[in-house]
Amino acid sequence: MERYSIITDGNPREIMLLRGNGCKWRRCSFCDYHLDFSRDENSNFELNKKELSRVKGIYHCLEVINSGSFCDLDEGTIKRIISLCHEKNITELHFECHYMHRDMVPAAKERFRSEGIKLLIKTGAETFDVHFRDDILQKGFEYASPVQIAEYADEVCLLFGLSGQTADSMMSDIRTGLDYFDRVCINIMNSNSTSVCPDPDVISVFDHKVLPLFKSDTRLDILHDNTDFGVGTKIQEVLR
Repeated sequence: MERYSIITDGNPREIMLLRGNGCKWRRCSFCDYHLDFSRDENSNFELNKKELSRVKGIYHCLEVINSGSFCDLDEGTIKRIISLCHEKNITELHFECHYMHRDMVPAAKERFRSEGIKLLIKTGAETFDVHFRDDILQKGFEYASPVQIAEYADEVCLLFGLSGQTADSMMSDIRTGLDYFDRVCINIMNSNSTSVCPDPDVISVFDHKVLPLFKSDTRLDILHDNTDFGVGTKIQEVLR
């Protein structure tokens, strides 16, 4: 499992895949990323502390993901992230957060602001088609509108390459994302341990009809492979 990488294109930053105590939603029909967790908070802290020591601070920007939400990280890890930001002159920090934890975002932003760190939140909406998102993908976003999601999230992830998606639906999702959020991360569905499979025809439509219209937009990250950021693994580890 690779947990540290440097992203040099688009929005240069360092990125860390840390380990938390587990996604509290765990019902998304397509997702098995939540398998990277442990209930042993001391073990999580020791692992996270070791991995965080690799951060250099070269872009003054750090993204922390943890196969769940930032509130799944132990307090020791949060304190270590704060001290690391001071040590490495990191002034911008990116966390991820599920819609169910949106009420925890203001206090987190204030905590980091008081430390001189700008905290930005990324969320995995996957699509703005509320029926597809909440009834089929089972995201648990309570049929929230883009406006409601943008009340707590600064950045959004979209998921493409699923049966039922079209060129028009994918273009609409991207445009909505760019209208309401600072940045958009497009993930192409990869095969995993769930029953949801990538649709090669939809992926081809994305590559040939959608991507050419948006690939030059520096506010987009596009991941054809779920390890394109340089972190993670193709085989999800079950850690308990």
